Formats: sequence, C-alpha cells, structure tokens
Amino acid sequence: MSTDREKTCATCGRSFAWRAKWAREWDAVRHCSERCRRSRPSEVDARIEALLLELVDARGAGKTICPSEVARALRPDEWREWMERVRQAARRLVTRGELAIYQGGHVVDPDHARGALRIGRPPHRPLVEHALTPKGRHASRSE
Repeated sequence: MSTDREKTCATCGRSFAWRAKWAREWDAVRHCSERCRRSRPSEVDARIEALLLELVDARGAGKTICPSEVARALRPDEWREWMERVRQAARRLVTRGELAIYQGGHVVDPDHARGALRIGRPPHRPLVEHALTPKGRHASRSE
C-alpha cells in the first residue's frame, strides 16, 4: 500500500482507495464493496488458503503452482467455478506476505495481474549480515 488513503480488501485481497462517502469511518472500512462485505471469508476460504500453502510447499523451494491445481484438488468436477475464490485466497496471502504471484517468472502486483499466473513463495532476500561461502558455510567476519 502506497498511502494511508489505500487499503486491501479483507475478502478479495484487492487494494482500494479512500472515498468521500467513507470519510467519517475510514478507519473501520475493511471491504472494497458491499458484495465483499456480505461475502466475508469463510471456513472454506481458510481451507483454500491452507491448501494453497500446502501445495506450494510440496512443490518445493523456488517452484510455483497454477491456481487451477488448487481448484481441481478442491472440486475436480467444478474446478472452474472455484477459480476466483482461489485467486482471492492467493491475493489475501500475498497481502500477508506469505505468497507471491508470478507472471513470466516475475513477481507481479495481484491487483493488475490478468491472464495466466503462477503462485509461489516470495523470493528470498539476499543475506546482508552473514555472507555465505561458495560451499554454503558462513564466512567468518575476520576473512
């Protein structure tokens, strides 16, 4: 979020901007629309989030999954109908920093991602304080 006039919807995971009609209650606003307010995340959504994390971790470090894999694991015969809920769960996990959304091998903003996407763990940040030697051992500070 770039400013205090922007929030992330607790249901769909998309960011939304301040509106004049919310001026008095902006601190209490959690949803981008009436539809999202009425369809708050349920136990099923929590299960989708858990399955997303489980499948990403099972794939391995640095690997990604397709949202359809999660939808197919949930409802093999009705998986297409579950795709948006899987994407919403992924956006919520991105907001919490647990996952990242990729397109073309690059992390993309979930608000602007359209078309085919992949879901994986966020890229690792390089170690700053503890440098690793080529063999993967920590280098001593005296070197």
